[in-house]
Amino acid sequence: MIARGLRPPSGMRDTRGMPESRKRGPSVREIPNGDNRERLVCPDCGFIQYENPKLIVGAVCLWEDRVLLCRRAIPPRYGYWTIPAGFMELNESTADGAAREVVEESRAKVAIEDLLGLFEIPWIGQVCVFYRARLLGPECGPTGESSEVALVPWGEVPWDGLAFPSVRWALERCREGGQARFHVARKPAEGSPPFTED
Repeated sequence: MIARGLRPPSGMRDTRGMPESRKRGPSVREIPNGDNRERLVCPDCGFIQYENPKLIVGAVCLWEDRVLLCRRAIPPRYGYWTIPAGFMELNESTADGAAREVVEESRAKVAIEDLLGLFEIPWIGQVCVFYRARLLGPECGPTGESSEVALVPWGEVPWDGLAFPSVRWALERCREGGQARFHVARKPAEGSPPFTED
């Protein structure tokens, strides 16, 4: 419920004053005027619900000759290792989001240094933005999202125990160095596990 005199948040339909029978929202799939693809549209007010890709932000965090890894305490890929990464929030830059995710998943503090690259996963609507970051100290620890957090030498990275292909890609880009890169993941073959390497 939105208080009287206040506007609804951006992207939220204003249904104040509408009878209940008209508050159904975007429920008809059609191509809106001036568009080129089907969208969910409200038949009563014309509100269009745009479904756009999600931005994932993360960082490969370095301390001396070690990399920060987190063991996932949440699905998907519970128990597998990852770098700190997650969905970008409103009102933050991609770099700020990556730094926030580091704190949320490892309690570590970082300075974002440079862009490693973009890893696109079109069939699930995700674009991953990965940075290289310098840990401001070796202090880190488990959180509600990570059951274990470790500073791991490159030679001991559990490559076969990584949660997602995007994590492997980001770690490899960081280890190799060089300029930012861009990668579009291939969709796994029908019946293949969803997290195979490409």
